[in-house]
Amino acid sequence: MDHAQSSLAVEALKHLDALYNLARWLTHDPVEAEDLLQETYLRALRGAHLFQPGTNLRAWLFQILRNTFFTQYKRKGRDPDVLDPEVLDALPAAAGAIGSGEPLAGPRNGTAGLDLTAALNRLPEDYRSVVLLADLEDFSMVEIARIMDCPVGTVKSRLFRARVILKGLLRDYRR
Repeated sequence: MDHAQSSLAVEALKHLDALYNLARWLTHDPVEAEDLLQETYLRALRGAHLFQPGTNLRAWLFQILRNTFFTQYKRKGRDPDVLDPEVLDALPAAAGAIGSGEPLAGPRNGTAGLDLTAALNRLPEDYRSVVLLADLEDFSMVEIARIMDCPVGTVKSRLFRARVILKGLLRDYRR
């Protein structure tokens, strides 16, 4: 391991928990999340020479994780939850109808944390990723755009729409 790799490895470990959290949300499986995280770190170490010191290591690692996730899904012949143009056209009118169609556990049946988790899991992957990166990981719109490889306007739009959907999904809890 050369100096660049060892330096990157030490710095990258600071982001282990945050990366695992996103991997867990993306895969919905702790074992797959660990595999995804391991592959992300391997790719980061192999590509250490591509990282430009002084730039945002955290955003770079999140971008690698997200790209690795999509690559693994393609390899397995599965498609992650992606945005359907019909879903976009129907927003916000169908905000409460997105997902499996099953009602979320209400205040009588569960806790707010479980409701929020269920609601986040019902979002399309692109929306869920934006919410997690913005609201849980505190990335800026510009950083999220870089991670997701899309324009800042798209990030803002997805975040707005995701929040509209979440509001609809969580409205039963507020009652």
